[in-house]
Amino acid sequence: MPRPRTHDEALRLRLLDRAGVLLSKEGAGALSLRRLAADVGTSTTAVYSLFGGKPALVRELFVEAFHRFGTHLGAVPRTDHPGEDLIQLGLAYRRSALADPHLYPIMFANVLPGFEADDQVNQEALRALTPLIETVRAGIEAGLFADVPADTVMLSCWGIAHGLVSLELNGYAPEELDVAATYEQALRANLAGWAREGM
Repeated sequence: MPRPRTHDEALRLRLLDRAGVLLSKEGAGALSLRRLAADVGTSTTAVYSLFGGKPALVRELFVEAFHRFGTHLGAVPRTDHPGEDLIQLGLAYRRSALADPHLYPIMFANVLPGFEADDQVNQEALRALTPLIETVRAGIEAGLFADVPADTVMLSCWGIAHGLVSLELNGYAPEELDVAATYEQALRANLAGWAREGM
């Protein structure tokens, strides 16, 4: 009878999730392989077996973060209404951040100064943002959005979503505020600002 695998995908994900929590909550100095292994209830041997070392683990953490983020955005169906598609992408952006709050700073808060993304990390990041880029371009080409560079509209949409999500994750939203409703209203107000004049 074959021996069960103890260094499996489930352990890999637990290690990555815990590494994300350590980095996002305590900073780069908190991430040691010994502490990570102890926190997850495994050995440093398992960490080396799965990742080969700390640099590879960190790279895998970035890949995993963008992969999960991209899965949320990629699940939004494309329709013949780019404006509403853009709103739904914004809502998916927030859902992704709330589902993995420990990974959001990994992607967007520079928790590891000096980290240089390789091709795989860059490809996952681009794949994650592709639905947003394509939806903005579709809206411009259909004459629904202002005739400006797509990057301008995309950065505006991203900035609104990122700013509000960051405030929420860091506990800066007033307790009495309906955050979900306010977030969607902000997305729609931003979209209205990019609507082509006369529409």
